[in-house]
Amino acid sequence: MLVSATAVAGALVATPVAPAAPEARAPGGRPALRIVDERTRPVFSRADAVFQQVDVETRTDSDGDGERDTVRMRILRPRETDAGLKVATIIEASPYWGGGNDVPFHPVDIDKDGLPDGRPGSRPADGPGGGAGLPGLFAAAPPPATAAAGSSVVFPGYTDNYFLPRGYAVAQVDSVGTGASTGCPVSGGRAETLGAKAAVDWLNGRARGRDTDGRSVGAAWSTGDAAMMGISYNGTLPTAVAATGVEGLKAIVPISGISSWYDYYRGGGAVVAPGGYQGEDTDILAKAVYSRADREICRPVHARLTAEQDRVSGDYGRFWDERDYVKDAARFRAGVFLVQGLNDWNVRTGHAGRLWEALKRHDVPRRLWLHQAGHSNPMPLRMEEWLSRLHQWFDFWLYGLDNGALDGPAVEVEQADFGWRRQADWPAPGTRDVRLRLTAGGLSPLPGRPVRQSLTDTGRVLPAEELVVRPDEPNGNRLAYTTGPLPADLRISGAPRVSVRASLAGTSPYLTALLVDHGTDTRATAGTVADTSQQVCYGEGVPGDTGCAYRTRHRTETAGFKIVTRGWLDVRNRASLWRQSPVAEGREYRFQWAMQPQDYVFKKGHRLGVVLISTDRDHTLRHPAGTRVTVLAGAGAVTLPVAPAGR
Repeated sequence: MLVSATAVAGALVATPVAPAAPEARAPGGRPALRIVDERTRPVFSRADAVFQQVDVETRTDSDGDGERDTVRMRILRPRETDAGLKVATIIEASPYWGGGNDVPFHPVDIDKDGLPDGRPGSRPADGPGGGAGLPGLFAAAPPPATAAAGSSVVFPGYTDNYFLPRGYAVAQVDSVGTGASTGCPVSGGRAETLGAKAAVDWLNGRARGRDTDGRSVGAAWSTGDAAMMGISYNGTLPTAVAATGVEGLKAIVPISGISSWYDYYRGGGAVVAPGGYQGEDTDILAKAVYSRADREICRPVHARLTAEQDRVSGDYGRFWDERDYVKDAARFRAGVFLVQGLNDWNVRTGHAGRLWEALKRHDVPRRLWLHQAGHSNPMPLRMEEWLSRLHQWFDFWLYGLDNGALDGPAVEVEQADFGWRRQADWPAPGTRDVRLRLTAGGLSPLPGRPVRQSLTDTGRVLPAEELVVRPDEPNGNRLAYTTGPLPADLRISGAPRVSVRASLAGTSPYLTALLVDHGTDTRATAGTVADTSQQVCYGEGVPGDTGCAYRTRHRTETAGFKIVTRGWLDVRNRASLWRQSPVAEGREYRFQWAMQPQDYVFKKGHRLGVVLISTDRDHTLRHPAGTRVTVLAGAGAVTLPVAPAGR
């Protein structure tokens, strides 16, 4: 049974938390966890923690130097582990602990011959690690390379303050090619996965480790059971490692993590950028996080990334298949607590949606949180509930406590009013497809008279937000279809799909569909704002780390419309993502594609709209303006996953 939010809040909103009571003792006088009501209790001192650094040998030689890669693992564990206490470990693997580099982006403007046209953009060194980054991590200094007392070591985040006193070790791992690790960053490739996996293997005695003086060292203090968690790239690595089926990884918490790198840098056969990072790709990200001491050895590896990622066709292939973790969902042994922002256009909602469906097919134990923010940490948005749920999850999987972690509804969804809805599954149970025709008169459940309508692509210069406004006014650069005012609230839960009969004439091969809510309202955006009126102390502090944080609240804006979701298709990939098929200019074809999944309520009195364009300026490559798209209105449709009213 979960501890109530009120009870937890009373314990947290105070001064920094100190150990509550002496730890329990096992037979023979050895220290042991203190467990009350199937819950570990904070009885170990964060300030007295043991700090340990280990270089763990992996099974790969990604830099080709003739020696196996090693990954640096930094560990904080209760002092009592030196006296016989065995504990589980919470791992955060990351390519960001060592800092980052300023790397030019690829050009995204394409000339009439399909070649890059224009100067590359630039990636800020202190910004997110490509779309896959986490703001702030580049600025976070890693712990010292030399031995240090646990009280003088600061780990970013909250796991050490909250979980170490409850009897957990916490660990950071430098991903291959970053920080104090060797090897090369490969943006989701196998070497990267096996590097993070090696940490789990070392905890179980299956990998060799050495301390910073080169002496062999094992993990006698470890139970062998581990969890992995993190946000963004740090949330991608847990999924990647779980997809190997590694023994000992009992639980993962991927927060806004990538489940398929193709879906991150491509979409429907199109070269598609993560939101805000036009021109980034696997090679750019790998170079950006390349922070190991040897700055030359990985250049050939990164050149291969550039060659193999294929920014010309956007086709799926062996390169991307290696970086697709969803296909290996049957191998998961870990329980999965999946978290995704509904306003995240960096790691888009399709990553959580595809992984959730695959886990369901293979009956992997799972839970899902969908919140209204973007690419952000859910902890300060819902602090007491988050810590309570995470604590329950780790106690259940890592210490086998009978605490009901898998009882009750599997999914929690934050609503537009910031209240939370609990439900058995996602999409919501009872969701059914509702098909609306794209007719000359708007969106209708009935077929319309066949009429050909055309648009001229100007997406290279005009963002989608300028092309969806005023849907009733003539605009030759888009096709807009709307319903009348809705007679009741309409909730979609899942991925809308579009089908059109259309022809294209020009250089752009793209079709983009936008689902739009037309109606003035105050809505959540991707951002959050710190609430400095109250500081919450959630764990034991040490010098330089108070164990406290400010709550955050959603940033909102009032506007007359919102692009709810969108989807892209390279028409040459209409039959297969693996290879293109020629398209005859002016010939009419049937095109079908999906938008990103969403959970969204169109309010009574608003109008639901679908807008068709070609180039999506902020996401796709930008071909010269002027491509003409002709659609047979009356023969196209949007299929909406509509949830039951009140559910």
